[in-house]
Amino acid sequence: MATVPGQLVWEIVKKNNSFLVKEFGDGTAGVTFSKEPNNLCNLHSYKHSGLANTKTVTIQGGKDQTVLLATTKTKKQNKPAKLLNKSVMKKEFCRMAKAVTSQVADNYYRPDLKKAALARLSVVNRSLKVAKSGVKKRNRQAV
Repeated sequence: MATVPGQLVWEIVKKNNSFLVKEFGDGTAGVTFSKEPNNLCNLHSYKHSGLANTKTVTIQGGKDQTVLLATTKTKKQNKPAKLLNKSVMKKEFCRMAKAVTSQVADNYYRPDLKKAALARLSVVNRSLKVAKSGVKKRNRQAV
């Protein structure tokens, strides 16, 4: 089965698809988002599209305070079950950032998405932190 070029896929789906979310701001200025899988920034553009690009990056929060980094395999485009190369990270933030940088930019996978991937990792890592619940300090002021 022949694969379709990404630019052709983008031309077909850019005007209308089921993942498109349009938010209208002031006047005619509108912001367009996308809920498609493998879209790192949730922006509706060719660069970030998970449908049109063969190489995509995904960072999600997992179970038990873990972060899931998934990249697509370019040779398995016709097999959705084997499409993603997943790696689970449960170390401190600096080591996870180094792993994301080496996976995304250092091996020339998608160096243009390095900054977005690190920003997404920061947000996901911050959301997984649990607030410490303990004894609340008393107010020192006289009652």
